[in-house]
Amino acid sequence: MTIEDRDTETEESSGRGSRSSRFHLRVWQESVLMLGIALVLAVVVKSFFVQAFYIPSESMEPGLVDNDRILVEKWSYWGSGEPQRGDVVVFQDPGGWLPDDDKEPGFLRAALEKVGLYPATGHLVKRVIGVAGDTIVCCDDQGRISVNGIPLDEPYLKNDASCNGPMIGCQWSAGPVPPHRIFVMGDHRDDSGDSTVHMCRENETECVKGHEYVRVHRVVGKVFVLAWPLGHAGWIKRPATFADLDGG
Repeated sequence: MTIEDRDTETEESSGRGSRSSRFHLRVWQESVLMLGIALVLAVVVKSFFVQAFYIPSESMEPGLVDNDRILVEKWSYWGSGEPQRGDVVVFQDPGGWLPDDDKEPGFLRAALEKVGLYPATGHLVKRVIGVAGDTIVCCDDQGRISVNGIPLDEPYLKNDASCNGPMIGCQWSAGPVPPHRIFVMGDHRDDSGDSTVHMCRENETECVKGHEYVRVHRVVGKVFVLAWPLGHAGWIKRPATFADLDGG
């Protein structure tokens, strides 16, 4: 082999190494780019369209049980849209509704929550019973809650044929609900830290009037899918009993 042949072989080897390095660099750059795009899309989807949550308690049984995974859609409340009676909603803690240890996730978990890769904490899941202007009364002679004088037939409740639970006895009323606020209750009425727990009791001195209502801007969105476990996955629909209130 001549010196000229060796020089040619060296140049070809160097060229192949350079092309290989450029190829691996390009693959690495494309991988980083695709990961970045995926994260941006995840943030956009979570911020504007759909967000995953989990059920942290028994307060929405029997329909939603502890550790169920749910999906929340946000487009229904875009612009001037607000929650309707009967919607199951996820909302941020209005302040003092959750124990402190339920609010602060670790760094990694918080980061995953931020991009929508882990169900968010520091939120509650309840059913909207009253909206702005509504008066809610508990209870009629059949133990039913009434909204604006119309009783609700709620077969989806758990073991609640009569008015009971952490509410202020069975004789109470709330409202009219202030503008841009909602009154919420759990479907498991005797095990739900909802609006009824935060109502002012008679002769109570350490009570914040109006703390039972949730401001609409704290509502993240409406639950529309029970995603996991697959054994009882399905759509979450608004109960028919609330249709009677739509004209009121």
